[in-house]
Amino acid sequence: MRRMKRWAALALSAALCAGILSGCGKEEAPSILPVSVGNGVTTFDPAYVTTDADNTIALSLYEPLMRMTCDGDGNTTATEGMAKSVDVTENFDGTVVYTFRLRSARWSDGTEVKAQDFVYAWQRLANPLTLSPNAALLSVVQGYDAVRNGGAPEELAVTAKNDTTLEVVLSGKYDWFLTGVCSSPATVPLRQDVVQSLKEKAQAASETAGEDAAPLKWWYDPTLLVTNGAYHASAYQSGKTLELTRSEHYYGRVRNDGVRVFFADSPESAWALYDGETVDLAYALPQEQVDAQIAHGQSLTPVLTTHTVLFNGAQYPLDDPSFRKALTLAVDRQAVASLAGSFASAATGLVPYGVPGSAEEDFRTEGGDLLNSSAEDYAGNCEKAKQLLSGSGYDSGASSYVRNSALDYLYVDEGPAAAIATALAEQWRSVLGLRIQPRAVTRAELSDALRTGEYALADVDISASVNDAETFLAPFSSKSSLNTARYSSGAYDTLLKIIDSASDPAARIACLHDAEVLLLEDAAVSPLYTTGTLWKLREGWSGLCRDPRGWFSFAGVAAVS
Repeated sequence: MRRMKRWAALALSAALCAGILSGCGKEEAPSILPVSVGNGVTTFDPAYVTTDADNTIALSLYEPLMRMTCDGDGNTTATEGMAKSVDVTENFDGTVVYTFRLRSARWSDGTEVKAQDFVYAWQRLANPLTLSPNAALLSVVQGYDAVRNGGAPEELAVTAKNDTTLEVVLSGKYDWFLTGVCSSPATVPLRQDVVQSLKEKAQAASETAGEDAAPLKWWYDPTLLVTNGAYHASAYQSGKTLELTRSEHYYGRVRNDGVRVFFADSPESAWALYDGETVDLAYALPQEQVDAQIAHGQSLTPVLTTHTVLFNGAQYPLDDPSFRKALTLAVDRQAVASLAGSFASAATGLVPYGVPGSAEEDFRTEGGDLLNSSAEDYAGNCEKAKQLLSGSGYDSGASSYVRNSALDYLYVDEGPAAAIATALAEQWRSVLGLRIQPRAVTRAELSDALRTGEYALADVDISASVNDAETFLAPFSSKSSLNTARYSSGAYDTLLKIIDSASDPAARIACLHDAEVLLLEDAAVSPLYTTGTLWKLREGWSGLCRDPRGWFSFAGVAAVS
């Protein structure tokens, strides 16, 4: 009897298992996150990434020494990536040595990631022959200037002490080196043997395609790439889709099975993909969706960019700070920001919101308004502008230069740039009687003009490759190769030197505020507006992380019921 009861119980248990777990033995459907985060990848070479889409894909495929992670409130912090640990030593000569000990990790082909892979990638990045737009990230590394001036790439102070130990010597103390440089998509490791092998394959494929075909880059087929990140590329249709599959060799935890990237040529197209349930993440949002989100109380996330008028301080009459200040005061920032849309807000300083200051304080909030940008201030600003111009001898009634000549204002005709250029020219004419001629140019032409100094005024975006106020201010040092404004101030250079050697974080931040004040008092630039951004992640997913510099991390995204 007992035996029969026992068999009956077992039978009932089996029946329950069959009923409740009718899918027992079947594999669960893979969790693939469908996203739209840009209009295509312009490069799969980490040295050349510039757009949000490029950076997002690069950090999905590769992992740098440090990586940015998010807490439940969306705040980001730098944590160890390929670096298992780091030691910092400050030397008497002012140099600082970072010693990274790498974790046990493998490339997607199973090969061990070694310190030499970072040495190769960083030397390649710094090499002027690479022509990387991100090379300046390594300007704080000792030997960088020598390499940029024609020295051997080996002069960059980046050394593999052994397979798992990387040593980097900085020329000074830079608090943002770990959080900014070492977490950048541009500073990920690369395998020299892989790059060389893929170059040979690209050359062979180009020769097969014929003489009329454009030469292929080494990364032309991303499914051939050997990567060390959370994903590897498993399928690619240029300009259409990219399949990212979770890497079985990645050391860390990935909470989904992969990401399917759909490229959209505009925010409207991205939203159509979201609205049609093709994707579950849309970025960026079109204007009407931004307006709708704001109307429902959603706050914009700051973009670390300030849209700015750049003055050529080495060219007459812009070599006079009073003339530049008059131009700055005559700008109606509220009107300009309105032309840029609801994304935009009138700038109150050069450093935008979203940049950390001391303690938990935002740098811009901490520094306050350095520009009187409200509508109520504009009439008073215009009167001051007229007085400054008159006092400088450039008023429209006395200066034949102003009556008979026009200063060119260069801009790239994208988005609201043409409308803004026209509005600025009219403001300068109506307030100061000055002839400023807007002239549309290509991005390459603008870059050449800034590099050679053959411009008067230019429309530029000042952005941060590192989320620190110093990266907005350091390019205006008289010693900086990035100083396309040709601004020169001994007092400003002294402040930057103090900032570089400051051991007290609070003192450093205070000097950064002083430097920003001085730069704007001298009107080296005229900040116009800053912007914010929004994206939409469908319910059913959680854990999305966005770096303040603009790119996304998908490894922590999981499907939720």
